[in-house]
Amino acid sequence: MWVAEVILMGLGVGVLVGLMGIGGGVVLVPAMVYLLGMDQHMAQGTSLFLQLPPLGLGALLLYWRKKQVDLWAGIMCAAGFFLGGYFGSKLAIGMASRDLHGAFGVLTLVAAGLLWMKSRPGVAGNKSNA
Repeated sequence: MWVAEVILMGLGVGVLVGLMGIGGGVVLVPAMVYLLGMDQHMAQGTSLFLQLPPLGLGALLLYWRKKQVDLWAGIMCAAGFFLGGYFGSKLAIGMASRDLHGAFGVLTLVAAGLLWMKSRPGVAGNKSNA
């Protein structure tokens, strides 16, 4: 791995996280698998390391200043994330890398499809087009 590649990848992912509010893993895991040649398990573990609280602090502070943070929802979600992450990781570690890679791809496609559908005019629940 080249240090410059990893830093540039982190910078790009950071911009997308701050811009779109997406979890960095959605972008970072595929980037580490395809650009750095990591195994799916290694990419997911490395992505989880990046979710440690201090690393998202810069983006959080900007949103906080604009009063765009629901602290209570964040705390409750973090509690669920902690427990769910633990049990999800136990499941993932026991899976074959090929199966884990496929499951990640399916989840990403489903999420993309749902977001795309919600952006379409006339779709129920789409407040931006009402």
